[in-house]
Amino acid sequence: MVSAGGFSVCGRARPRREIPVKYPLAGYLLNYTFCDMVLQVEKRRKSCGNLPSAGNHVILTFIRIKGVWNKLKTLLEMITAEMRDAFQKAGYDEELAKVTLSNRPDLCEYQCNGAMAGAKKYKKAPFMIAEEVAGNLKNSECFETVEVVKPGFINLKLAPAFAADYLNRMALAEKLGAEEEKEPKTIMIDYGGPNVAKPLHVGHLRSAIIGESVKRIARFKGNRVIGDIHLGDWGYQMGLIITELKKRKPELPYFDENFEGEYPEEAPFTIGELEEIYPTASAYAKEHEDYREEALHATYLLQNGHRGYRAIWDHIMNVSVTDLKKNYKKLNVEFDLWKGEADAQKYIPDMVQMLKDKGFARYDEGALVVDVQEESDNKEVPPCMILKSDGAALYDTTDLATLVQREEDYHPDEVIYVVDKRQELHFIQVFRCAKKTGIVPQETELKFLGFGTMNGKDGKPFKTREGGVMRLENLIREIDEEMYKKIMDNRTVGEEEAKRTAEIVGLAAIKYGDLSNQASKDYIFDVDRFTSFEGNTGPYILYTIVRIKSILNKYQESGGSLEGLQVLPAKDEYEKALMLQTLRFNDVMNTVYEEIAPHKICAYIYELANEFNKFYHETKILSEGDGERKAGYIALLALTKRVLETCIDLLGFEAPERM
Repeated sequence: MVSAGGFSVCGRARPRREIPVKYPLAGYLLNYTFCDMVLQVEKRRKSCGNLPSAGNHVILTFIRIKGVWNKLKTLLEMITAEMRDAFQKAGYDEELAKVTLSNRPDLCEYQCNGAMAGAKKYKKAPFMIAEEVAGNLKNSECFETVEVVKPGFINLKLAPAFAADYLNRMALAEKLGAEEEKEPKTIMIDYGGPNVAKPLHVGHLRSAIIGESVKRIARFKGNRVIGDIHLGDWGYQMGLIITELKKRKPELPYFDENFEGEYPEEAPFTIGELEEIYPTASAYAKEHEDYREEALHATYLLQNGHRGYRAIWDHIMNVSVTDLKKNYKKLNVEFDLWKGEADAQKYIPDMVQMLKDKGFARYDEGALVVDVQEESDNKEVPPCMILKSDGAALYDTTDLATLVQREEDYHPDEVIYVVDKRQELHFIQVFRCAKKTGIVPQETELKFLGFGTMNGKDGKPFKTREGGVMRLENLIREIDEEMYKKIMDNRTVGEEEAKRTAEIVGLAAIKYGDLSNQASKDYIFDVDRFTSFEGNTGPYILYTIVRIKSILNKYQESGGSLEGLQVLPAKDEYEKALMLQTLRFNDVMNTVYEEIAPHKICAYIYELANEFNKFYHETKILSEGDGERKAGYIALLALTKRVLETCIDLLGFEAPERM
């Protein structure tokens, strides 16, 4: 005999009992998690003729391995499996059984419109098809009600016991039961992209915030993910800095062609001085042609190995990268690689030669180009320019060489570029050239995630009050100060804790304010709205989490334990609404991952926070007299908190203990 827990296809828990080993499916299932069973049971049932049944459902045997279910089928997948069986039993194509969230939540929770699609195929009224299918669901443990509505909609409401059972499995599962990629991929994400020697400004915000979230989401799904900042560290700006430094400090050994000793370890400038040098040099070069030519020559010398200039470049990189890491840390953004354009340079000569030798490249008015126009294009796509007529490389060249490097070092299955959407044409050219020339294999996915502009209330790119470009660290400081004022007004925490909390909540305000918008859309960065504790904001989400934490803490202080709690079937509409929203987590995560859409996490947790707060205001949680019912409430809240915290971690921020 084998002791096991039995479950229907829908997953309603049954009492543990002794299952005779003679049932071949029982032994087979020992090697499978619950989600695997749901996928395989119908295929195996026919070959296991002595498998017992319960009504219209197959009894599944499931052994807890290490005490947890590591993954669950999503709720929609499980409901759809039930509907497929019902359609099949009625003699209709199971592919008609797609279930979706209801667009009329006042009428039902889920819906199936498959009878409408099947009417033409089977030459039968959709209402009749729906009635037949619904008849096979009368004894379903998934649904509380199954209603057919003319002309042929099937409206579904989940059984409270089924919903509670699913939530309990989520609570036991690692990653809340989220199913990871069956074949994990190596994914590289190119985001951040700042130029060295320049301060980070608000224009760098979206790439960093979106890219970090995309990276976390892809890792959550079990992939090997590598985040690369891809620094702008090799262009004309370096020549400008070298030229200006020479102008100011000609006595430095870097400019002495006869110097043969070791150059100083300490940089001849601070980050503040460096950030002033570049704009000064840039403005001067626009007005003085001789200065511009000198800077271009300095760039040429640097890129061709000038010893002194290379030493200056090393100083620039050390000082800039140290400052960049400090500022990105404030955003809770971390990169696995700190590579840049300079790292790709050594790959350029061989790559260019390959393009020539294999006949991919041609000369056009002295420039070396690769044609990337395709017959299906409705408008012209210019050639990808590899070298200018003077032999200089361009961004196309560097990006292609970077792909050569990435293919050689990491063999990625997918490369995602998180950049300004105005660069779309550039990446179309680069992607097509890379595939056409074999720089990357055809099966490698190259994705462009273009983001819109962060604007002020006037609809123009976000500026300082004085009209200048706002430094990122100043924006963060402004938000933190605003949050500090609001937290101190409440007087729930001390001054030092308020400062720490303000930083946590301020970061949530910034990140949520950005990520709650679809990446490709422009949006208004409204400090007043984003820092509000009401509405669709980061502080509102955090306040909800803190409220749940407070309830859980009070429950424990009164002698209750959070161990071994079970969510109970809902007893009213508010509890059920919270349960239904919580158990959507895995469906949402699948969509977010497939569509690369962090904004859908924001939409989800805003709805979840709203449902919790409705439940909180309508329910006596801690004062509930029924101890078992109270424990069920606490179990639901603990799981809701875990879902919310998982989601905000994927967005790149955390919740404080108090607010």
